[in-house]
Amino acid sequence: MKNTPFTQKHIGLGAKMVEFAGYNMPISYTGINDEHAAVRNNAGVFDVSHMGEFILKGANALDLIQRVTSNDASKLTAGKAQYSCLPNKEGGIVDDLLVYCLEENNAYMLVVNASNIEKDWNWISSFNDKEVEMHNISDKTCLLAIQGPNATKILQPLTSMDIMNLKYYTFTKGTFAGVDNVVISATGYTGAGGVEIYFEDAGDNANKIWDAIFEAGKAAGIKPIGLGARDTLRLEMGFCLYGNDIDDTTSPLEAGLGWITKFSKEFTNSAYFAKQKTDGVTKKLVGFEMLERGIARHDHEIKDFEGTVIGKVTSGTQSPSLGKAIGLGYVDVQYAAIDSEIFISIRNTLLKAKVVKIPFV
Repeated sequence: MKNTPFTQKHIGLGAKMVEFAGYNMPISYTGINDEHAAVRNNAGVFDVSHMGEFILKGANALDLIQRVTSNDASKLTAGKAQYSCLPNKEGGIVDDLLVYCLEENNAYMLVVNASNIEKDWNWISSFNDKEVEMHNISDKTCLLAIQGPNATKILQPLTSMDIMNLKYYTFTKGTFAGVDNVVISATGYTGAGGVEIYFEDAGDNANKIWDAIFEAGKAAGIKPIGLGARDTLRLEMGFCLYGNDIDDTTSPLEAGLGWITKFSKEFTNSAYFAKQKTDGVTKKLVGFEMLERGIARHDHEIKDFEGTVIGKVTSGTQSPSLGKAIGLGYVDVQYAAIDSEIFISIRNTLLKAKVVKIPFV
């Protein structure tokens, strides 16, 4: 197992550690519900240094990104980021990612999922026939997500950059907690506001920034947060998790990601997706809430009143904010309308649920 630069911090704080995407990661410290509430109502710190970062540079960097991603990166100016995906040739998704414009038409950072770093690198490289300079900086990049409504207020005294007024999906670069070349981005995976902080794992940078954040947030009650609450927070927002809700077999249109699938340009398999948009999809990712007691889990079958299989659950949990069980799953399109009655097969029992609008909170 790989460690992040913060692994000893987590262990010292008594975190419950688990293997995730090949890394030794904290699943929880004080409990998922407590940590979830801390982020929704105040502020919490996630170590997400396991994520992958690639730098693409040169005159043809944008051209390469345009060919391999579904969103339109030509709309990006320096200091802006966008959510996108890497479509494959079979109608599915290689990965979802963030694209950061460091320098317009010349330098970009791609942030990919930890479990897909090698897969994504090889995929993008296979299209690099115009000598784009590519650097995999994953192993030397620290990434902390400070999320919650009070996150930027807590962090602002640590930098002269105006992070309290950063617009969603924009970023700035400068000195933070005495460390140079820190990228602070108004992005995250919780829907609770806050920022993500990227910096080089060099010297004592990791300790300096971690300690400064917790010192600055001490009076406000900032907390370290594990992957368990990260999952419940993202699920309440209806955000897709690669490997659960999207994968090599699901199309962005089926997953409700038509908004990041732009046909104003050609990209991998774009003709197939354009036809799918015209013809319509046969299954759709929906949010649902349980009407009977039980928690839906990944791969549970979704059935109709007669017990016919109409889909499957991709993510499910007990929502800490709502106090009820919620989930995401693919269903045949005729069952995708809001308020449609569906049944989740849990231990050979059909439990009633209904399709609801996402986000859940």
